[in-house]
Amino acid sequence: MLNVDNLKKQAKQIVRWHREGYYPVAQRIRAGLPRFRDLDDAAILSHPFALSDAQESIARELSFESWQALRSADLSLQPDARRRGNEPQLLGAHPQLFVSDVEASCSFFVGKLGFIVRFKYGKPAFYALVSRDQAYLNLRYVHAPVLNREVEGDLLSASSPVENVKALYAEYRRAGVPMAQRLKKQPWGAEDFIVRDPDGNLIHFAAAG
Repeated sequence: MLNVDNLKKQAKQIVRWHREGYYPVAQRIRAGLPRFRDLDDAAILSHPFALSDAQESIARELSFESWQALRSADLSLQPDARRRGNEPQLLGAHPQLFVSDVEASCSFFVGKLGFIVRFKYGKPAFYALVSRDQAYLNLRYVHAPVLNREVEGDLLSASSPVENVKALYAEYRRAGVPMAQRLKKQPWGAEDFIVRDPDGNLIHFAAAG
């Protein structure tokens, strides 16, 4: 469920990064706003950039035409009666996958798993953010494997709840996605499957609820 207050905070952070000349944010702005698409990083960071621009960028990242459209669709504008004062609130999680080739990994997540590239940074790219719906994954280049899987075994790198997990599994089977575990119902009732990316990272998809 969207939370406009949280998204406003994210927009302010993007403006702050732009003002401070934080280069990775230029890729995000370029990906989110068509009018910045043909500008290089330096040009984007020197271009005037307002809070409304950051809000529009976030709205487009979430597949809305504008910030106004996002606000109209939001279902959580009213404060949660259970929350009081300045209680901390987690705003999500973006697992980081360590990969040997960011471009190849992006191609896999886009072509096989149906994600989109939010941004890439570096030439050659050493960092990227990919997403599908509300699932976000960071891809980070490393020179050598971080885990010795012969010793550590099959460890999950990320997990995502899914609405209609059977349909997603069928989609990935048609796409020829490598499976570390086929769709199955676990003894505790969960229905899930696990895919393996080109670097051996295991991504877990489980029925929501």
